[in-house]
Amino acid sequence: MAWTPFKTALTAIMVFGWHAGEGRAEPATYTLAVVPQFDLRRIEAVWRPIIDHLQSTTGARFTLVTETTIPVFEKGLHGGTYDFAYMNPYHYVVAHQRQGYKPLIRDVEEKLSGIVVVRKDSGLTEVRMLDGRKVAFPAPNAMGAALIPRAEFSRKLGIRITELYVKSHDSAYLNVMMGQADAAGGIRATFDQQKPEVRDGLTVIYETERYTPHPLAAHPRVPADIAAKVQQAMIALGTTPKGDALLDGIPIKTIGIALDSDYDALRNLGLEAFYVEQ
Repeated sequence: MAWTPFKTALTAIMVFGWHAGEGRAEPATYTLAVVPQFDLRRIEAVWRPIIDHLQSTTGARFTLVTETTIPVFEKGLHGGTYDFAYMNPYHYVVAHQRQGYKPLIRDVEEKLSGIVVVRKDSGLTEVRMLDGRKVAFPAPNAMGAALIPRAEFSRKLGIRITELYVKSHDSAYLNVMMGQADAAGGIRATFDQQKPEVRDGLTVIYETERYTPHPLAAHPRVPADIAAKVQQAMIALGTTPKGDALLDGIPIKTIGIALDSDYDALRNLGLEAFYVEQ
């Protein structure tokens, strides 16, 4: 069927949006969600300058999405709500399988591992001493902080614990400090960024195996050219001291291209036995 001028104009409005009164197309707007490892104010402070950078370099607009808890983030991710998302590695494995998310960038220097911390004055010096005790976690599927530790407790260490889920890494550490839990699962990046009075009151008694870290990934509905521009803009941050400082807040030490095959090792761990559907 031939296109009339009216149909062509209508299509432009439907695809690109229209700026009322000025007769020009608005740039498309995309959502970018960040897994809530940290306090939401910290996520906003870290990611807002990155969002500004993406907008200035790609020509698109971005809305930063900061969910209140990891389970809420998981629902949005697995439902394909977000155009772009920064997620933990096992979140990516599930989101790729269910929605076809494609990884764009990741830290190519540092690996992700979980840690288990206790109060320095607790008398707990070895992880097997946690058998039968209460351990605080941010959420069941926080990979480094909960999923991998729980799997290793069961399969590698043969210990049973009482699980306490407290919504964030910060809360998990605080629960140990306040005596509400005997130990907490976390990751080195969130532990190192705790206030001195918290960090200095805790000690690491266990570290898990290490895996490919968090990717920033794009939903397949995002146009390929936009996904490529976001990838290029993020990698460009790693070429300047100012950009490096922004990436350090995520934290990403050395940024590079992420591939789906980077996460194959996780697919073979059988972690679905410990994954909790929310």
